[in-house]
Amino acid sequence: MTLREQLHLPTGRRLAYWSLLVAVLAALLWLLVRYVSPAPPRTLVMSTGVTDGAYHRFGLRYQEILRANGVTLKLLPSSGGMENIVRLNDGTVSVAFVQGGTGLLASDPEAAPDSTALRSLATVAYEPVWIFTHTLDLSKGLGPLAGKRIAVGVAGSGNLHVARQLLASYGVLPDAAGTTFVLEGGTAAAQMLNERQVDAAIMIAASQAPAVQKLLTEGRMRLASLEQVEGLAQRYPYFQAVTLKRGAVDPGRNLPASDIRLLATTANLVVREELHPALDYLLLEAARQVHSQPSLISRPGEFPNANATDYPLSDQAERYFKHGRPFLQNYLPFWMAIYAQRLLLWLVPLAAILLPLARVLPGLINWRRQGKLYRRYGELKYLERDLASRQLDNAERSAARERLDHIEDEIIKTKFPLDFSDRVYTLRQHVDYVRAQLERQSMTTNGGQRH
Repeated sequence: MTLREQLHLPTGRRLAYWSLLVAVLAALLWLLVRYVSPAPPRTLVMSTGVTDGAYHRFGLRYQEILRANGVTLKLLPSSGGMENIVRLNDGTVSVAFVQGGTGLLASDPEAAPDSTALRSLATVAYEPVWIFTHTLDLSKGLGPLAGKRIAVGVAGSGNLHVARQLLASYGVLPDAAGTTFVLEGGTAAAQMLNERQVDAAIMIAASQAPAVQKLLTEGRMRLASLEQVEGLAQRYPYFQAVTLKRGAVDPGRNLPASDIRLLATTANLVVREELHPALDYLLLEAARQVHSQPSLISRPGEFPNANATDYPLSDQAERYFKHGRPFLQNYLPFWMAIYAQRLLLWLVPLAAILLPLARVLPGLINWRRQGKLYRRYGELKYLERDLASRQLDNAERSAARERLDHIEDEIIKTKFPLDFSDRVYTLRQHVDYVRAQLERQSMTTNGGQRH
């Protein structure tokens, strides 16, 4: 249907047409709001780690920050990074901490981003390999652990995965030469070590982990300082060499008594790819607040960062580390910024439709008014020709008078702009002219009938 035809529809059909147009625009807006710019969910589920570990402590701080921004963060404790990966992959949770060396890029650095539904938001902390023993000297390597009872982390944890790999590189294998791997971690492993139920404990955790803090501050256990940390870091790319400086734990007690060379992995904050972008930014901002403080082995502001991630970096994280958080979130509370952003996103397509329409509409209205005038001129011309070509009977003249009255009434009631005044005035004169012709024909016809 052409625009001209639409404007000439009867009133009822024209109303139906515009109602349909409004309904289509409303449907497009709904699709935009529902699928292009949906509101972020107000509840998020995070998989952390054992309840006495660093991951869970981090999660509690994230929970407070997100609550202050109107988002409820539910925490699910787990055995560690490996179980967290399983939960992320099956959709049980949307965000989790993943230990370096256990994710996709650790096993396949060339993996394509579309081969996984998981994305890293940031690297958030160092996770050193803490190897505590009673008296064993492990500076030359982990060989002396053969034949010993070693706490290597709970089943299904990233701690167990990395500890097995590290011990295997020194030929220390379970059930070989009497070696026993004890599946305990965290404070339970620290307790077993204190009670001499195990000879060593390997803990891969941030320095803030309660079990690590307990063993470091007690000062009764020997912390291994490996001479081969650089070589191991080259052999296993997810490791890097870090140093726990002399006196960093307790300067007053000179703990540790010398620099300790440690291997370290990193903790990754990982999300499912479909997580709402606004929540990605909120989690990154929480990570900045939680992890930017210095620790025993990291400097202020070193974390979070985009280095050494175990999964492809998310698009939002790339933008965050290049440009910071979205503009509106710098000046407005989180939810207010979200609503303002969505409103802008709705207004852009509406403006794209309404602005051209606003420019065209006055012309359409004038064209419509001009069309009314031209149609009335056409009707008058038809009547004038009919009067000139033949004598109308009384019924036809009565109908013609009614038609002239209707045309004149419609012209009077229609509001025309000032630049139409001359044409309106001319049309009314034309109506009077045709009416006068009609009366002259009536008088002539009636006079002839009297004779």
